[in-house]
Amino acid sequence: MSTKLDTLQAALASALGDAATAIVRDRGELTVTVPAARYLEAMTTLRDHAALKFEQLIDLCGLDYSDWQNRGRDGLRFAVVSHLLSVSLNQRVRVRVFAPDDDLPAVASVTELWTAANWFEREAFDMYGIVFEGHVDLRRILTDYGFIGHPMRKDFPVTGHVEMRYDADQKRVIYQPVTIEPREITPRVVREDNYGGLH
Repeated sequence: MSTKLDTLQAALASALGDAATAIVRDRGELTVTVPAARYLEAMTTLRDHAALKFEQLIDLCGLDYSDWQNRGRDGLRFAVVSHLLSVSLNQRVRVRVFAPDDDLPAVASVTELWTAANWFEREAFDMYGIVFEGHVDLRRILTDYGFIGHPMRKDFPVTGHVEMRYDADQKRVIYQPVTIEPREITPRVVREDNYGGLH
């Protein structure tokens, strides 16, 4: 296993050159970090290079590193992580790219390389607000069109002032003020005789 990983790591370093800012080997897996400016170039190399041949995009998701500010990432908050598979060479790699702007996180779309990226990128846009430049149909996929915010961001409020429900008369989802008063419940401790089998 380690010989195969050694070979793949060397092939990645050779093919990507300075387009890879880091190649980390951990728990039998390789993670390649690339800068946003060279993301599309690096992904094209990973797909087309003869020693790599990553024909399939298995997964693509967004990440919010807001709790990990300034820990070896120059303080960048949002990232996109992709998992690639080479069926012909039986090898896998993880690719990570950080969006250079926290206020408007954006990276290039890879839908022209792998059509499977279409819905994955829409999900990352909907859940994290990451914009994929060049995506032909970037719109929400899991939340309502009128939804405000991005629910997987770590600063997204877990309680709000409105709730949504489907209105049969209007035949659409509507928002209305929350009808339940928020309150804090303190649990009561009850000890019974012989609790826990102690006599």
